[in-house]
Amino acid sequence: MPITSTNPATGEVLKTFDPLTDQQIDEAIGRAASAFRKLHGTSFEQRAAWMRAAADLLEAEQDDISALMTQEMGKTFAAAKAEVTKCANACRFYAGHAEGFLADEPVEPSTVGAATAYARYQPLGPVLAVMPWNFPLWQAMRFAAPALMAGNTGLLKHASNVPQTALYLGELFRRAGFPAGAFQTLLVGSDAVETILSDPRVQAATLTGSENAGRSIATIAGRELKKTVLELGGSDPFVVLPTADLDRAAQVATTSRCQNNGQSCIAAKRFIAHTDVYDQFVDTFVAHMSALTVGDPMMDSTDIGPLATQQGRKDVEAQVADAVSRGATVRCGGQAPEGDGWWYPPTVITDITRDMRMFAEEVFGPVAGVYRIASIDEAIDLANATSYGLGANAWTDDPEEQRQLVDELDAGAVFINGMVTSYPPLPFGGVKNSGYGRELSAAGIREFCNLKSVWIGDASRADVDSATE
Repeated sequence: MPITSTNPATGEVLKTFDPLTDQQIDEAIGRAASAFRKLHGTSFEQRAAWMRAAADLLEAEQDDISALMTQEMGKTFAAAKAEVTKCANACRFYAGHAEGFLADEPVEPSTVGAATAYARYQPLGPVLAVMPWNFPLWQAMRFAAPALMAGNTGLLKHASNVPQTALYLGELFRRAGFPAGAFQTLLVGSDAVETILSDPRVQAATLTGSENAGRSIATIAGRELKKTVLELGGSDPFVVLPTADLDRAAQVATTSRCQNNGQSCIAAKRFIAHTDVYDQFVDTFVAHMSALTVGDPMMDSTDIGPLATQQGRKDVEAQVADAVSRGATVRCGGQAPEGDGWWYPPTVITDITRDMRMFAEEVFGPVAGVYRIASIDEAIDLANATSYGLGANAWTDDPEEQRQLVDELDAGAVFINGMVTSYPPLPFGGVKNSGYGRELSAAGIREFCNLKSVWIGDASRADVDSATE
């Protein structure tokens, strides 16, 4: 089956590609293994120079690659340009910090009976990256920049609806100077993933995607005894308590829910407001959501473009219809427009109950569910009443409430009085069904390294520890 690039604003097929054959996949894995031997022998200084060159290319080609992302998955041109900038910044971050993050960690020799002892981080080899379409550059770069700086090589199996962006990434690092084969895009379907990950030359895998996709990757990797890092989405809470700045909270709530046309794993999705401020927050939130402009994603005046896929819109429509049929109230939006493309308006829904799909499922579109609670304890219980645990937002000026929220919210990240986002210096990842492992920061570059213990004895001594293990 061909791999197709389709404009979600119009439904027009832009380009089709034939997936790689089994022989071509085998050859690509061979190139990755060969490139690993070369890359492993280079210095941090050399890899940093290549990584900075990749950042330079991203900045020089920002408009072109941004337009390509907009055409392939519908994000606004402004959002696409911001994504390119973020990727360039990540390249420079790891170029500047990788050597320090992976420096040898000394151990006091006398405590282990050695002349010298330390722990050393060393790369594993070729790593398979299975990436989603919603941030087609950034999701892949979160893996690629640290992995390459550590000395690993990458095989990118990108989402099948963004093949042109994937191919750009596949050439970017070669053009920047990295050895041929150090980072390659594999245009393949999901049915090829097991073959690739089972290959003994591939040492590990990372995936950002659905819970089902994560379980599949983890099953294969578990059988093959290979390391994985999984980021599997979320249903992030956005808690608003009485001391919050309600206008600011409502503004950020709108941005968070509708970023990337509502298709972000760390977007706030469940809005939990204290009864003392519930009505005011909802009214202000609805006003902000209703004021957003849905339209041509290439226009500067557009806030929200189309959803990336036709099936994605069908899923959102079904979740909203289920809520309405069970008594939920639509405060704005809630109805897909007629015509070409996969559009869906900013939507706010109240009166959600536990029997509705929206209560338990992640809604991947610009749809916000709002809940009323009477205390911070009730807010935390509701926030944690999900199988996911990626990010959490909370709004309060009370220091004790802030402490309690940080301690008790089940999430990989808690942002107080601000919007959950990813920063290269901070670790990124989730708990529960949002996955395991971390990207970004020092933790992210160390995920695909062998932490090797090194013990060097005094050649003039022949002492043997009586303990054997």
